[in-house]
Amino acid sequence: MPKLLISDASRLRSKTVFDPRSFCWNWQARIDRHGYGYFKMRGKSWLAHRASYTLFKCDIPAEMPIDHLCRNTRCVNPAHLEVVTHKENRVRQAAAQTHCVRGHEFSMPNTVMVRGARVCRACNRIRAQSSRARRKQS
Repeated sequence: MPKLLISDASRLRSKTVFDPRSFCWNWQARIDRHGYGYFKMRGKSWLAHRASYTLFKCDIPAEMPIDHLCRNTRCVNPAHLEVVTHKENRVRQAAAQTHCVRGHEFSMPNTVMVRGARVCRACNRIRAQSSRARRKQS
């Protein structure tokens, strides 16, 4: 392995903390608002999980996303990362989401599909009531 890759790999590992319960390598350096880490490598800024996959597994095909099998965006453990299609990544994200942003459960009676996406019926009712109230006031 070239010396540059060894130093990048050890630098990357030095910015993580191992979680013995989940086996995640949790990123401790710069994190964006979505919980993804950043790592400087080869003269540019990389998403830390993509850098980890490249350093410890192999190059990532162009435009392919990396899925966190552990659902932890801070994790850079290459064993928890998998190259998938954009469609597969969206399907996995949706399956992992059990509640809407307001905390309502995505259960069968409370969920409707709109243009291929799950929509919370309770939130739809709240939005409709709010819209009716605003129209009444105007």
